[in-house]
Amino acid sequence: MAIFLTENSKVIVQGMTGSEGMKHTTRMLASGTTIVGGVNPRKAGETVSIDGNDIPVFGSVADAMEETGADVSVLFVPPAFTKAAVIEAADAGIPLAIVITEGVPVHDTAEFRAYAEAKGTRVIGPNCPGLISPGKSNAGIIPADITKAGRVGLVSKSGTLTYQMMFELRDFGFSSCIGIGGDPIIGTTHIDALKAFEEDPETDAIVMIGEIGGDAEERAAAYIKDHVTKPVVGYVAGFTAPEGKTMGHAGAIVSGSSGTAQAKKEALEAVGVKVGKTPSETATLMREILERS
Repeated sequence: MAIFLTENSKVIVQGMTGSEGMKHTTRMLASGTTIVGGVNPRKAGETVSIDGNDIPVFGSVADAMEETGADVSVLFVPPAFTKAAVIEAADAGIPLAIVITEGVPVHDTAEFRAYAEAKGTRVIGPNCPGLISPGKSNAGIIPADITKAGRVGLVSKSGTLTYQMMFELRDFGFSSCIGIGGDPIIGTTHIDALKAFEEDPETDAIVMIGEIGGDAEERAAAYIKDHVTKPVVGYVAGFTAPEGKTMGHAGAIVSGSSGTAQAKKEALEAVGVKVGKTPSETATLMREILERS
C-alpha cells in the first residue's frame, strides 16, 4: 500500500521534452515508474526514446489521458506557464498533478490550487521534489536508490531533508515519502498527508518535517491530537533563523513570535509528537519507536 502513488499509477510528464523534463523522466523510468507519455503541444505526435523506452508525446493532457489512461501528471514547466499547465491538467480530470517548478508566483498558485480542488485534482507542490512510493513508483526528482520499501510514512516541506530522512531510516524503509514544498501557498498539506497515512494500513508510523514560517505545523498538531492514532515524530527546520529574513523557501520567514521553530516544536510536543533538535535526532526518535513495536 502507498498514498497517492502506487505501482499501478500511469504517469505523464508535462514538459517532458525540456532539459529538466528529459533528465528526470530518465531517472523516473530507471526507478520503475510507469511513464506512458509526455505533453508538449509543439511536438504532438512525436516519439521520444529513453533507454529503450519509446514514449509518445501528446498535444494535451486530455489527449494523453484518453490514449493512455494516465492518472498522474508530473509538471516540469517554466514558472510563467505553470498556472496554465495545472489548469489544463485539472480540466482534463487528472486525479494527481505534481508541480516540481520553483518560482511560481504565489497568486498563480492560489488560483490554480482553488481551480484544481474544484475539479477534483490533487496538487502536490509547487516547488517540491514530488512523491515516491519506494519499489512501486517515483514521480518527481526524489532519488530512488537511497531507501527501500517499508512501513514509515514521511511528509516534508524540505526536499533535501526528505532525502536525508529517507537515508537515515533506510534500514526500516518507507511506504511513501511526499515532499509538499515550502512556498507560502501549496496544494497538498501536512494535514492531507497525515490523514492519508493514518488511513493506510501499511503505514505504521509517520515522520513530519516542517520549517519556520506560517502556522502549518501548529494546525497539523491540532489535527494529530484529534485524528491521528499512529506514532508521529517531527523536525522543524530553522531554529537559528534570524527574525524577518526569508530562509531558502519563500514561506520560511519569521515575524515576531509567529512561525518560530520553538513555537512549532512546543505545539507538536503538546500533542505527544516527539520533536528532534536535528534531522539525525529525529531519525533516532523514530528508530526507537520502530524497534519497540
